[in-house]
Amino acid sequence: MIARMHKTHVVARRQDRDRLLKALARLGVLHVAPVEPDKAVAETETVAALDRLGRAIQVLEATAPSTPAVDLPPREAADEVLRIQREAVERTNRLASLHRQVEQLALWGDVRLGQIEALRRAGVEPRFYAVPRQAVADVRAECVQPLAAWPGKKMLVAVVQRRGEAELPEGAEAVPLPSRDRPALRAEAAELDAALKADAERLARLAPLAPALAAERARLQDHAAWTIATRSALADDHLYALQGWVPEDQAATLAADLKAEGVESAVEAVEPGPQETPPTLLKYPAWARPMKGLFDVLGTVPGYREYDVSAVFMIALPIFSAIMISDAGYALAYLLLPLVFYRKMAAAGAGLLAKLVIVIGVLSLLWGLLTASFFGFDISVLMGIERAPVKVDTDKINMDLLMRVSFWLAAIHLSYAHLWLAKGHFPHPRFLGEVGWATFLWGMFGVVKMLLLGDPLFGTVFPWLLGVGASLAILFADPQRNVFKAVAIGLAKFPLAMIGTLGDTISYVRLMALGVAGSALAFSFNDIAQGLPWIAGILVLLVGHALNVALSVVSLLAHGVRLNVLEFSNNLGMQWSGYAYEPFSRTRGEET
Repeated sequence: MIARMHKTHVVARRQDRDRLLKALARLGVLHVAPVEPDKAVAETETVAALDRLGRAIQVLEATAPSTPAVDLPPREAADEVLRIQREAVERTNRLASLHRQVEQLALWGDVRLGQIEALRRAGVEPRFYAVPRQAVADVRAECVQPLAAWPGKKMLVAVVQRRGEAELPEGAEAVPLPSRDRPALRAEAAELDAALKADAERLARLAPLAPALAAERARLQDHAAWTIATRSALADDHLYALQGWVPEDQAATLAADLKAEGVESAVEAVEPGPQETPPTLLKYPAWARPMKGLFDVLGTVPGYREYDVSAVFMIALPIFSAIMISDAGYALAYLLLPLVFYRKMAAAGAGLLAKLVIVIGVLSLLWGLLTASFFGFDISVLMGIERAPVKVDTDKINMDLLMRVSFWLAAIHLSYAHLWLAKGHFPHPRFLGEVGWATFLWGMFGVVKMLLLGDPLFGTVFPWLLGVGASLAILFADPQRNVFKAVAIGLAKFPLAMIGTLGDTISYVRLMALGVAGSALAFSFNDIAQGLPWIAGILVLLVGHALNVALSVVSLLAHGVRLNVLEFSNNLGMQWSGYAYEPFSRTRGEET
């Protein structure tokens, strides 16, 4: 659920400012709302240092550490890491440019410009011409030496004529010497390559400092939080006052909690006004808490007056994922990998996400056993059954069954959104409009089955559901005393909403499509492997199925998440317009 918030004002004596802030930091309950937001900012130097440390940590975490480690203060180390990274990019770009130039000068071979200059000093002036190939024999000079083929069906020719002018055939063109020769370019490239290797070695020795940089960043974040909180208050010569948001249950005891911390203060907590937007604090049901891992990755936060959809998502997402995976072998990958690497994922702050993937793996394994597919192989015989209960392939009958399952899920999922919204509106008459849309949606379920599966529509209950649902949706779209105006508004809104309902319902066909596509790829990899020598066949199986698992991960994020965050949430009226509850909290509880 979304915790109820109270707008809370805390007032203490001016001389108790630091004690008050330290106490609030230790309690960690007040989400500070600045009195003057423009002034409630950290120092520019602190913000810049936090940015540099954050970027340096990202670089070092992607670098394998080596010893001996460099002994540098964290900020100096961060600056050196960023300098190395910047110079490495410049050197890499320059190296790529040199390689292109070397390729372009291939026609000149390894001739050094210094050698030509030595000839000139000795009184020999070589000149170079691009001569048509069939006319090379027509060049008249003291020395004529063909060098290499030249673009345009020509030949690069070196000519030496110490007295007079050489005789050149028609079509010959003078070719200037390049500004640099290939040996010089290769030498510079070797220097750049050596510098890049030295930088990589230096980064590896800096990598063990990543924890120290993280500790320094945490210290600076504490300092920034302190500064922002200090500048968020209203103060005069006698009083110091902070305002912010506190969860309702903690707001009631805040004054007593501050007194227990040794701070005398006055605390006022009031309900938020209709125009105020408190931060959102989600209190997940224990069994749905893994969804927090996904929400943290997506960065989505429901508005304070919106809905906590974590429980619905926790049910729907694994079911949708199972249908899209449709293979017991792939399901085992989802189940076992997070179990094996759980400690590492938890240490990296992804423990909840690992639990979500494990749940997806369990549901996918159950569905995979129904499909009797194991890495694309039919295991019906091994399971002691004649035929898989659910066959996932391109056969029309099997695809139609999967489509029916997809549309049933769509109708249940989306109608639940409207009924939930109706409950939120009750007892306002608008709740009848949402009941109407839930009813209409089940009628649209019949229309979709008629269009895509050839099921009959007339003579069933679906036209009645369409009629009753549409009537309620139109009449109670904007209920008011002027019935004619209410109906006009409902009629104006209805066409686009109806088209949206049809599109949302059909959108769930992606569950079937992705399941069939993944199975088809698995079958294809198996067929290819069977026609190859066993070593090559094993390699194809490993690479092919690993690729298919990776594609299924993309499908879950792009489509499984979409059906929840877009289709379901749009029907629920969710805007995801909230911002997270982030109470003023310090690791040390004192100014740094």
